[in-house]
Amino acid sequence: MSEKTVVLTENAPAPAHVFSQGIKKGGMFQVSGQGPMDPAANQYIGEGDVRVQTRRTLENVKAILEAGGSSVEDVLMFRVYLTTRDDFAAMNEVYGEFIRENVPSGLLPSRTTVFVDLPHEVMLVEIDALAVTA
Repeated sequence: MSEKTVVLTENAPAPAHVFSQGIKKGGMFQVSGQGPMDPAANQYIGEGDVRVQTRRTLENVKAILEAGGSSVEDVLMFRVYLTTRDDFAAMNEVYGEFIRENVPSGLLPSRTTVFVDLPHEVMLVEIDALAVTA
């Protein structure tokens, strides 16, 4: 049976509640939902700007992936949570730029987008990822 490993990095926000930034077991690597928080300042950024928030959130996910010895190339599935459909086009544009920069193989990960209430009013987006590593 494979052992579970907790993944932590100072390059992404510390978990605010009772969960890990990421967890690995075998070749599976789940990154917990990340929001638009600057890890150095420990503050939410980009109030009202889903573009800025999406980029920061994706960078937080990437930092956790890298801390676990993985990359965006290893992601099978991103789940994107938005507070309103009105932000979908802007989020999708920033997401597309990020994926083009970080998935040079062109083998695009799967994604789903869900519209929800998020834990903090300032949050317009939250993203988690499931990766498989060798």
